[in-house]
Amino acid sequence: MANRWTNTLTHNDVTPQGAFLNRRQLIAGAAAGFGLAGVAGASQAQEALEPNSWEDITQYNNFYEFGTGKTDPAANAGALTTSPWTVEIDGMVKNPGKYDIDDIKAAMTIEERIYRFRCVEAWSMVVPWNGFELADLLEVAGVQSGAKYVAFETLYRPEEMSGQRFRSLDWPYVEGLRLDEAMNPLTLMATGLYGKDLPNQNGAPLRLVVPWKYGFKSIKSIVKITLTDKEPPTSWNKANAREYGFYSNVNPEVSHPRWSQASERVIGGGLFTKRVPTLMFNGYEEEVASMYDGMDLRKSI
Repeated sequence: MANRWTNTLTHNDVTPQGAFLNRRQLIAGAAAGFGLAGVAGASQAQEALEPNSWEDITQYNNFYEFGTGKTDPAANAGALTTSPWTVEIDGMVKNPGKYDIDDIKAAMTIEERIYRFRCVEAWSMVVPWNGFELADLLEVAGVQSGAKYVAFETLYRPEEMSGQRFRSLDWPYVEGLRLDEAMNPLTLMATGLYGKDLPNQNGAPLRLVVPWKYGFKSIKSIVKITLTDKEPPTSWNKANAREYGFYSNVNPEVSHPRWSQASERVIGGGLFTKRVPTLMFNGYEEEVASMYDGMDLRKSI
C-alpha cells in the first residue's frame, strides 16, 4: 500500500550500521484474533541533517529511571528484565486486560519510521525506529465513546531501575496524549531501532514516539495504557508546571523559561557542531497542525 506521507528522510540521514545493511523486511500481516493491517508510513520533508549513529542514539539519552546523566541509562539499564512483559490496557475500552508484549508484536505490522527527535533541552537526532501505529493497538482495545485522552505509565521497579531509588521525579513516570493525537498515524509504539530490538536504555521493550512533541512526551518501558475522559497527569508537569505543559509541542517561537527553543544542537556532529533552526512541530506541521486549530500555541510548552 502506498505511503501516506511524503518521505524524504532516508538512510542517508542516519549513520549506516553494519547490521542495518541486512535489515529485516517489514513484518506484514496480523495475527488471528486481531484482524489488523498496518500501513507503511514515513516522515515529512527534511533538509540535510548531520548523521546519527547507533552509538549516538543508544549512548546519549534521557531515562531518569536509570540516572540523570546522559550516559547513565546506557551504563545502568542492563539490570532491567524485559521478559516476560505485559501491558495493561484499561479504562474506557471494550477489551480491557493485560496484553503480552510478544502477542502484541506478533499481531501488529512492524514498520520502519525514520523520525526527527527533538529534546526539550534543545538537542536533536534522527532515529530509524521500528514499530507500529498506536492507533492499531487502540483499535484492538476498542476505545469507548466518550474517551478523550490516553494515559501511559512506565514500569516501577527500583530494584532494577536504580534512578527510581531517588526522588528526581514522582515515580512511576506518567504521560498522556489527547485521543486525536494518539490516533494520528505518525504516533508510533516503538519496539526497535536500526532493525534491532530496543535497547533497555531507549525504552525496551515498548515505548511511545510522538515526533512533533518534545522527547519527554515519548514515554519509555510502558506497562499501562488507560483511556479516560479527563486530562491525565504527566510527570514533568507535576514536577514543574511552569516549564512543562501537557501539550509540549515543538514550537521555536516559545522559549523554555531558561533557554531559547529557536535553534537546536544536532547530536553527532562533533565538537564544533553548529546549531540549526528549530522547525515548527519539529517539521511535521503539515501532518499535525490542524489538530490545534484555534489553540494558542504559545501556551503549548
